[in-house]
Amino acid sequence: MSETPELYVLDTSALLTLIEDEPGADVVQDVLQRSREGKVAVLVSFMSFMEVHYITLQERDADEARVRVDLIMSLPVLRVESTESLGQIAGELKAEHRLSVADAWIAALAKDRNAVLIHKDPDFENVKSLQALALPYKVVS
Repeated sequence: MSETPELYVLDTSALLTLIEDEPGADVVQDVLQRSREGKVAVLVSFMSFMEVHYITLQERDADEARVRVDLIMSLPVLRVESTESLGQIAGELKAEHRLSVADAWIAALAKDRNAVLIHKDPDFENVKSLQALALPYKVVS
């Protein structure tokens, strides 16, 4: 009988860390490599696809936004869509913590699946009900 692989959820900030090769990208690459090998499973919320798309549209252009979304789709991850139960958990997290709507959905996925949330977002620090792995935060000068 095989052991169930460890579960991870990549926050939008973790995806952008990988895409932009920021500090912490090696951690994300390692988890993705382990996913390719079947040692772990990696989930990405539908909200992260939207966030990568709109952030790239704001910072770059539509062509780059499409390239980035296609890149995420090619990774060894499972895209998870909205469900009623995830919506309820997201609502509870949003009511209890200072999270954006997108962050509440992403955190809900991690909480629901008992997965480790990989992120670079200090807003998740106060959500004690999450298992989280924080990547190095950006230094604002």
